[in-house]
Amino acid sequence: MAEISLLGVPHDDNSSFLKGPAEAPPAIRRELHSDAYSIWSETGVDLGDRFIDCGDVDFASAADPWDAITEAAGRAMDQGQPLIVLGGDHAITHPVMRAVRRRHARLTILHFDAHPDIYDAYQGNPRSHASPFARIMEERLTDRLIQVGLRALNEHHRAQFKRFGVETIEMGRCNGPLDLKLTTPVYISLDLDGLDPAHAPGVSHREPGGLMPRQVIDWIHGIEQPIIGADIVEYNPRCDVAGMTATVAAKLVKEIAGMMVRTRA
Repeated sequence: MAEISLLGVPHDDNSSFLKGPAEAPPAIRRELHSDAYSIWSETGVDLGDRFIDCGDVDFASAADPWDAITEAAGRAMDQGQPLIVLGGDHAITHPVMRAVRRRHARLTILHFDAHPDIYDAYQGNPRSHASPFARIMEERLTDRLIQVGLRALNEHHRAQFKRFGVETIEMGRCNGPLDLKLTTPVYISLDLDGLDPAHAPGVSHREPGGLMPRQVIDWIHGIEQPIIGADIVEYNPRCDVAGMTATVAAKLVKEIAGMMVRTRA
């Protein structure tokens, strides 16, 4: 039986506008395990006994939170199981990817977001939640970076795309299936502000005109390569409406987990 590690990373020190994503992991867990919903994935996988919950990263005694995140992610994957990370802001993807890359010599990141998060540094902070993919590409933590749903771009972003060879599918081209021609294991990084705020209002940086959950789920279901890891980031419970975004986040966790089981099998 394939098992899936679940790790919370309650960290938002590098959020540039509002704090709150550090409070997300327990809120997503509550929805994931709520009796109000089925624990089955649409893939036909019963996830009731599939998760190994590794708890949350403990930052109390960490000299560097990045080291704590990398070490915790590594321990969660040590038995070879795929990993789903509950953020936290998007900055945490960088240290998680350090652990993932050590275990996967070939890798593609499929990144859903309204923003490319590839600033060289934002507001003078190279660890900003607006900068993780610049660090990831500098450290060669992936072979391909595919960013989907982008709709808040500027000239610096486009220069960074060219510098790092990033593949982008802007929101205006997100119609129909994605023909990604994936040839390696896949890591999914899913920023909830990639969704339209009508479906996910609980984010710090709402960007109208975004993706529908159904689109994202269908694209995830279409992945044929092994999905070895994922993160769900930028949920801000302080901005949510009736827990709507937590419910969407939990649904996405279930569909990613179901596909982890199917692609691994």
